[in-house]
Amino acid sequence: MRGTAKAAGSGREPLAAKVPEITALFWVVKILTTGMGEATSDFLANGNPAVAGIVGVGGFCLALWLQFHVRRYHAAVYWLAAVSVAVFGTMAADGVHIALGIPYTGTVTLYAVLLAAVLVTWYRSEGTLSIHSITTRRREVYYWCTVLATFALGTALGDFSATTLNLGFRDAGIAFTVLIAVPLIAWWKFRMNAILAFWFAYVVTRPLGASFADYLGKPKNIGGLDFGDGTVAAVASVLIVALVAYAVVTRNDVQRPSAPDAEHLTQQDPAAVR
Repeated sequence: MRGTAKAAGSGREPLAAKVPEITALFWVVKILTTGMGEATSDFLANGNPAVAGIVGVGGFCLALWLQFHVRRYHAAVYWLAAVSVAVFGTMAADGVHIALGIPYTGTVTLYAVLLAAVLVTWYRSEGTLSIHSITTRRREVYYWCTVLATFALGTALGDFSATTLNLGFRDAGIAFTVLIAVPLIAWWKFRMNAILAFWFAYVVTRPLGASFADYLGKPKNIGGLDFGDGTVAAVASVLIVALVAYAVVTRNDVQRPSAPDAEHLTQQDPAAVR
C-alpha cells in the first residue's frame, strides 16, 4: 500500500492526453497568454530584478511541476503552465538579447535552430509530433520543450519585426494576423499536413499576441497607446481566467480517447473516461 501511494504521488504515466483539444477557444486563450506573458515580463523587468526572477523562474517551475504531477488534462493546470512558460520564455529570450548583445536577427536564427532541433529529436524518438499523442511522460517533456522554444522564437520574431524591420507594434501585429491565416487556409483548402499547420500557427501566436500587447501597453513615443504593461497584463489575466473557468465547467476542450484507448483507460481507472 505504501509503495502504491508513493508511486501515485511521484507521478506515473498519464492516463489520457494531457493537452486540450484544438478548438477556437484554444487559439483565443493561447493568444491571450502570449500577450499576457509579454506584458507581465516587461512590467516585472521595470521593477525589482529579484522579484522578477522569483516570479518568472519560480512560477515556471511550480506550474510545470503541477502539470507533470497530474495524470490527465486539467484546463486550469495546463493553462497555468502555459502562462508561466509565456512569462519565463519572454524573460529568457529578452535576457539573451540584452545580456549578450545578440541582435534580433541572431536570436531569431538561434531559436529557430533550437526549435528545429527539439522537433527533430521528438519525431525521431516518437515517430509523430501530434498533440493527440501526448499520452506518455516522455512525449509530454518533448511537448513542453517545444512550447518553450516556440515562445523564445516568437519573442525574437516579434521584436525583430517591430524594431529591425521598423514595422512598429501595431503593423507587426497586423502582419502576424495575416500570417496566422496562412496555415489555416492551407490546411482547409489545400490539405496542408494538420500537424505542420498546427505548429506553424502555434509559433505565430506568440509574436501576434505580444505585438498587440506592446501596442496597447507601451508609451506613445515608441508607437504604443500607453495603457501600461501592468494594465494590459491584468486585463489579459482576467480574460484568461474567465475563459479557462468556462473550459473547466463545460469540459469541451478535453480530448476524447479513441475506442481502444478508452478500453485501456477503463481498465486502469474507470473514472478516466467519464
